[in-house]
Amino acid sequence: MESLFRCPLCAQPLDREDRRYHCPQGHSFDRGAAGYVHLLPANQKHAKDPGDDKGMAAARNRFLSGDHYAPLRETLAQLALAHTPDRPVLLDAGCGEGYYSAGLFQTLAQAGKSPRLAGVDLSKHALRRAAKRVPDGEFAVASVYHLPVADGVADLLVDCFSPLALTEFWRVLKPGGWFLYVVPGARHLWELKQVLYDRPYPNEEKQTPYPGFAYRAIREVDFTAHLPDPQTIQDLFQMTPYFWKTPKEGAARLAALPSLDTTVSFRVHVFQKAGQEGGTP
Repeated sequence: MESLFRCPLCAQPLDREDRRYHCPQGHSFDRGAAGYVHLLPANQKHAKDPGDDKGMAAARNRFLSGDHYAPLRETLAQLALAHTPDRPVLLDAGCGEGYYSAGLFQTLAQAGKSPRLAGVDLSKHALRRAAKRVPDGEFAVASVYHLPVADGVADLLVDCFSPLALTEFWRVLKPGGWFLYVVPGARHLWELKQVLYDRPYPNEEKQTPYPGFAYRAIREVDFTAHLPDPQTIQDLFQMTPYFWKTPKEGAARLAALPSLDTTVSFRVHVFQKAGQEGGTP
């Protein structure tokens, strides 16, 4: 069957078989037993093992599987339900271990919309889990800056905390397609930051227009997450950029906590792809 992906070497369509993807030019890519395909050319690979490592992917999987961020997944799913046609094509750019991909796919499928879904990420460790969460989806090791997807394919593109590759996002969306961009709110994980840092500061919140996209809404998702044990706290910590830049004293304070309640604050920026007259990124 024809894949949602295209060949990263020649941009021709890819046919998907049980164990491989191949294009008319003869390029072939193995689809491993884990369910994902590697579509990142060597000249785009800037590390031996890019993306989340095995430990980070496991921590993210444990935390999200506990549904601590379920309100965000539900918000994204309801936006997808409202803004997609009956047979939508979804693209999760930076899909990680597939928690949000699965929420989108399941909600649309249950509504009778017959979705097709593709997800890309740099981490093979995360994609192994994503492919298990959504067996009917397609997942590939690839960069969001060089999406192995044809022009004008996606009805909906989701970016949860991944790099903002506007030119690529505009290219792969259909005319009038929707783009959901998730960023942290001002007080996201505030109580966690108070443990880690002596003087935490709020995240900047702003509304930034982007060429080629029409701003439609900003959905606020605010709630309190109860982290019941040290393992859950550490899993969340390992998911954040604070894991790499926190002083040892702050990390030790966090490790000593038996539990933690923390503010969770997301902003979902809702964009729609403008026509040619709207400009391109």
